[in-house]
Amino acid sequence: MSNQQVHDPLNFMRNMWSNMGFSLPGMVAPTFDLEELDKRIKDMKAVEGWLRMNLSMLQMTIQGLEMQRTTVSAVQTMGQMASDTARKMTGEAAPAAAVDPSQTAFSEAAMWPWQMMQQMREQMQQMQQTAEAAAQGGAEAPGATRKK
Repeated sequence: MSNQQVHDPLNFMRNMWSNMGFSLPGMVAPTFDLEELDKRIKDMKAVEGWLRMNLSMLQMTIQGLEMQRTTVSAVQTMGQMASDTARKMTGEAAPAAAVDPSQTAFSEAAMWPWQMMQQMREQMQQMQQTAEAAAQGGAEAPGATRKK
């Protein structure tokens, strides 16, 4: 090896790429062709725009999930507080054997957000199971049996 090759920092990369059967990629080897440079700039800007779009979509998805988690947590907490309050009111107003119907109605009315969220969750699970079944079995409906 010559002294120049020993001090060449890209020598290792050149040897590695040439052993694979193709030359060093254009990103490492500079070019003096203006059209090639313009093409590379245009390509890199397109990739940059695509990455920015994906990043913003990822950030929006994360924010949406965070908001969904906060909402579900708040509804669960409200439901728990309402059931605790109804339980306390029922325990203070009447013995366990005789429950006042108006307080039962109150406790049911206080639970509507929780019940609504439960119903929504169940519907979403059913929709997801239907979609998974359709994806696995083609256009087969859930609950349908395959003929063997």
